[in-house]
Amino acid sequence: MKTCLVVDDSRVIRKVSRHILETLGFRVEEAEDGMQGLQRCDAMMPDVVLLDWNMPVMTGIEFIAKLRQRPGGDTPKVVFCTTENDVAHIREAISAGADEYVMKPFDHETLQIKLQLVGMA
Repeated sequence: MKTCLVVDDSRVIRKVSRHILETLGFRVEEAEDGMQGLQRCDAMMPDVVLLDWNMPVMTGIEFIAKLRQRPGGDTPKVVFCTTENDVAHIREAISAGADEYVMKPFDHETLQIKLQLVGMA
């Protein structure tokens, strides 16, 4: 079973994401900030990370930079999930190591398509 770590400070987004991901056959872990997310990755590297941009403690960009430096941190597919939708933000996310980008709010079909694009659904 594939695993997905949802890193988002919004409990509602984590809950919605978990529901969608579980219906797609993922085992889901959650973290409410980037620091917790890195701790979860240190315990067990997920197949996919669904990552918020704006969070307390550590931004999504800071998280992905630290993730990609860790042993095995180049393996997870990272999908940024955010309200930031301008080209500069998308370019920054991809340059930082993200594999895909999905806009909030998203639905089951949109997330499934993004996961298919990164080879995970």
